[in-house]
Amino acid sequence: MDIRSVVTTFKGVGPLPGLPDSWHWSPAPGIDFAGALSADGKRLLQLSSRDSYDEDLALATLAFAREHEDEIFVANPFLGSLDGFGPPVGRHFDAVVGIAPEVHEFYRVEKPELTPHVRLVFPAYACEFSGDETLDEAITRYRMLRLTNFGREPLPFLKMRYINTRTRGRSTNPGRGFTAPRRLVQELRQMEGGAGSIVEFENRHSHVWRVMWDGVWLIAEWDNQDGTPREIGIDELVAFATARLRD
Repeated sequence: MDIRSVVTTFKGVGPLPGLPDSWHWSPAPGIDFAGALSADGKRLLQLSSRDSYDEDLALATLAFAREHEDEIFVANPFLGSLDGFGPPVGRHFDAVVGIAPEVHEFYRVEKPELTPHVRLVFPAYACEFSGDETLDEAITRYRMLRLTNFGREPLPFLKMRYINTRTRGRSTNPGRGFTAPRRLVQELRQMEGGAGSIVEFENRHSHVWRVMWDGVWLIAEWDNQDGTPREIGIDELVAFATARLRD
């Protein structure tokens, strides 16, 4: 497929300054797209934003993705990421994420023939990805991350399992499932008074901890499900858990 000839037919498309073979188009107020040919010219590297477009950030992301595309996807062909990204001044992203057609299915309605040739790329944070996501997990993370918001804060990789005997709440997935850090903090605080309650949480490095309530909060390393529990205060526990998600 001649990607250039397809993209240049988009309504309102125009070249992006400073990056050859790159374009910007906006089909509606507040909705912006930018894209660039891959280094070999065979794919479109594309990003989008909603009510937050920043041309300098878009250019930096596309340039980084073009230069490092193979590295982004080498560990994970569905949801690849690479840290070392240097964003424009005032931005705090430290990685670029790449999203495969099997995950994003972009253009599946209006231009299905283009979809297999498009990799979405976005500014991101290294703490959001493990590199081991399955296709189903990649789809879940893609939907969770609100990547079109260029002003967003990190949403660290977190898998959690919990049983709360006081609130009678519990996770419904068979193992640890993706959730947001605020949910982890909520469940840790709500354990108090619930004898036998547990929370297990896992970060992007596959390190796992188990927290238990037995009149006090107890925490144990749980990578091999054999850690020795130690007592911990709730404020220290929340700070520890939050920090491990940013590792």
